[in-house]
Amino acid sequence: MKIYTRAGDDGTTGLIGGGRVSKADARIDCIGAVDELNAAVGWVAVAGDSEWIARLRPVQNELFVIGSLLAWPDERPPAHLPPLEESSIGRLEMEIDAATEELAPLRNFILPGGTEISARLHVARAVCRRAERAVVGFSHDRPVPAVALTYLNRLSDWLFVQARWANAKAKVRDVEWEKEKSD
Repeated sequence: MKIYTRAGDDGTTGLIGGGRVSKADARIDCIGAVDELNAAVGWVAVAGDSEWIARLRPVQNELFVIGSLLAWPDERPPAHLPPLEESSIGRLEMEIDAATEELAPLRNFILPGGTEISARLHVARAVCRRAERAVVGFSHDRPVPAVALTYLNRLSDWLFVQARWANAKAKVRDVEWEKEKSD
């Protein structure tokens, strides 16, 4: 299989099920943002151990599913596309709750940082928020499965909590925002 097809040399790209759209189409922006998020999550994984990889791989697979759902131009994706299950959101929520129980209460805003893996998780969280904004904007004009929107929203929370948990696990304090005092 060749990587290059030359089909996109005219500035278009193919959708699942046929059809082509401009590479500048809002759908492609959404798919690209989710792909960038997946790459950021992968960047976190390479900094972690097998436990982190086990936490992050399901997220990467679910992001791939969201990308495929976005690449389908109709409201109902075909049966051959894997679904994004509500249980994935439930898993994220359970992991948020479990990690939060181990964390000190959040009393201040925190800055990205602490450990390397925490900083990478914060980068992934920021990319997630951007992807979520793109998909929400896209959903105003075209159908997007509600589960995808909820998943991206919950994932940004999950990434934030995981960043804090990574610092706690390494016994490194979160970097608190120091509000400048005026004279």
